[in-house]
Amino acid sequence: MNDYTRYALNSIPFLNPDRFSEVDLSGGVDPILPTPFRIGSAAAASLAAVGLAVSDLWELRTGNRQEIKVDARRATASLRSSRYMTLDGAPTAGERNAVMGVYPAKNGRWSYLHCNFPNHREAALSVLGVEEEKEAVRRAVSNWDALELEEAIIAARGAGGMVRTMQEWAQHPQSAAVASLPLLEIDKIGDGPPQPLPEGSRPLSGIRVLDLTRVLAGPTCARTLAEHGADVMKIAGPHLPFNEGQEYDTGHGKLSTHLDLREGQDMETLRGLIQEADIFSQGYRPNTLASRGLSPEDLAKIRPGIIYVSLCAFGRVGPWAERRGFDTVIQTVSGITHRQGELFPGAEPGPQFYPVSAIDYLTGYLMAYGALTALTRRATEGGSWLVRLSLAQTGRWLVGQGQVAESDLAGIPSDFSADEVEGWTTVSEAPGGRLKHLSPVVELSETQPHWARPTVPLGYHDPVWPARST
Repeated sequence: MNDYTRYALNSIPFLNPDRFSEVDLSGGVDPILPTPFRIGSAAAASLAAVGLAVSDLWELRTGNRQEIKVDARRATASLRSSRYMTLDGAPTAGERNAVMGVYPAKNGRWSYLHCNFPNHREAALSVLGVEEEKEAVRRAVSNWDALELEEAIIAARGAGGMVRTMQEWAQHPQSAAVASLPLLEIDKIGDGPPQPLPEGSRPLSGIRVLDLTRVLAGPTCARTLAEHGADVMKIAGPHLPFNEGQEYDTGHGKLSTHLDLREGQDMETLRGLIQEADIFSQGYRPNTLASRGLSPEDLAKIRPGIIYVSLCAFGRVGPWAERRGFDTVIQTVSGITHRQGELFPGAEPGPQFYPVSAIDYLTGYLMAYGALTALTRRATEGGSWLVRLSLAQTGRWLVGQGQVAESDLAGIPSDFSADEVEGWTTVSEAPGGRLKHLSPVVELSETQPHWARPTVPLGYHDPVWPARST
């Protein structure tokens, strides 16, 4: 194991360094793709952590630990897995909305508008007072102070931010709040006797997971649990917008049903599902579900022994704790796009996003690791558990891995070879057609990860648990 990945593993809470030798790491070191950020080491470390936690659960079942293999190049490719996915031969990854992007504002500053969802796009356009046309948006943004525009869009319930340098972010109150938190937290929120794992032939056989998350990070967590045998049910609101390509990407292994949490009957249905669940994963902003009786403490009463995984954008403390955010927003406000643009300019000058959705996918893997660790604690110590993470905490962790020397960044290929990608790919027969996609990255000696169910359209199943998988 190289020093960079060992350093990244050492900075993940609750791991036993004595067991790092159980991971066979290959694939070289960063830079793997054109970015100074050590995305390869971070991806390999987060997936190695998942493998070690899965091995812990397997040892509880069988007394055996597993050999774990992680390829850093393959792990890096997984940070943009939708790029390598096709449905009946056609790419499934959708294009970003035309007006979404980074624009020059007053005084040499830059502003980012997140416009992929209709409600966020409408918020930005209403603040700017223009129609949905890129040049009109560009002209309007140029008349704004970037900080004032950031606050106006947030007040309008949109998403975006002013591009900051890393030094500027380090001085921001929310940066200090994020720095006060560990990478992830696992806390006991209820007492109870140990709950042995259900019978089964896979590490997570018989474990039921409710996935109430959207976009990439949270759904990646649930997808990761599914690849080790969990029965995962995705809960989607029929009235909410979604990105079809992202759903294909993160839907492997899941059941999917529609529930509208504004409706009393659907809430009762959800509570019934919770009573028979083991893990509840949600990505609403802090305290949003508490008003509906779905706080961690509420669920620990509804289902003693529940593992409640909670994701937010900017962390549970600080002035931005309630603020909306996405991977690209975190990159923007924390200095990542500023640094990426310095070293890898785009077709136009200015800030640039790095070439993967690292914060999203890394957060998803770390959420899964936290859930697996809590599941082990429930089986050995008993009780109900709360796992908390945020995109901003993951972003801070990624940046904290250090940067590749500028002298090592010349001539880095922008993609993997066709042969590499083909070797990492599998095919699923989905209701929508023949889906070609990346297979799970982690390799285990006794229970090779795989998805037992294909990706299905949102709302495809009735809100009823099937018999527990074995």
